[in-house]
Amino acid sequence: MTSSPAAYDTLAAFFRDTGTKPKDFDLIVTGDLGELGHAIVRDFFSRDGVDLGENFQDCGLLLYDRQAQDMHAGASGCGCSASVLNGYLLSGMRSGKWKRILFAPTGALLSPTSSFQGESIPGICHVVCLSAEK
Repeated sequence: MTSSPAAYDTLAAFFRDTGTKPKDFDLIVTGDLGELGHAIVRDFFSRDGVDLGENFQDCGLLLYDRQAQDMHAGASGCGCSASVLNGYLLSGMRSGKWKRILFAPTGALLSPTSSFQGESIPGICHVVCLSAEK
């Protein structure tokens, strides 16, 4: 299960609709896609000829120590997103580290009904542009 296709689709739609590019942001952060999901999103954009650059990060990858913790694919997209946004990203914006962040938290629409019926679990993504510029 991964929300990578949802993250790709949401970010691609944002860039298309706003006429912006990844380089227009100091940081682009998805929810907790884990290493594999993060690589999948980067690959999807690469196929479109879009380089997300070094400013493309993931909340789960920022939150966990991948060398010391056995995290596999990560944890909760909403939990990681909320923790990283409120504990790291907003502080960095206040200190002037970043001026524009594209924040794209991801998650799964978990439903006992669909799970018990053997259905797939859909992934979701929303996007918010955070700016410290006036």
